[in-house]
Amino acid sequence: MKWQLFSEDIPQLLDNWRVIPRLIMGLYGLAFYQTTSWFMNLPDPTNAQAAFVSTIVGAGAGFFGLYVGSGRSKQSRDKT
Repeated sequence: MKWQLFSEDIPQLLDNWRVIPRLIMGLYGLAFYQTTSWFMNLPDPTNAQAAFVSTIVGAGAGFFGLYVGSGRSKQSRDKT
C-alpha cells in the first residue's frame, strides 16, 4: 500500500515541478557555456569548429521549444 502511494506521487511531483525539462535546460546551459568558452580560446578556429558551435547553439532553440511546450495544456488544467 505504501509503495503504491509513493509510486503515484513521484510522477505527479516530477510533472508538477517540470524536473526533467528544467534538468535538460540546465545541462544545455552548461554545454553551451563550455562550448563557447572552448571556441573563444581557440587561436585560429576552423570552419568545422565554427559549424560545431553553430550546431550546439542551434540545438538550444529546439531544447527551449521543448521546455516551453512541456507544461500541461490549458484544457487539462481546466479539467482538474
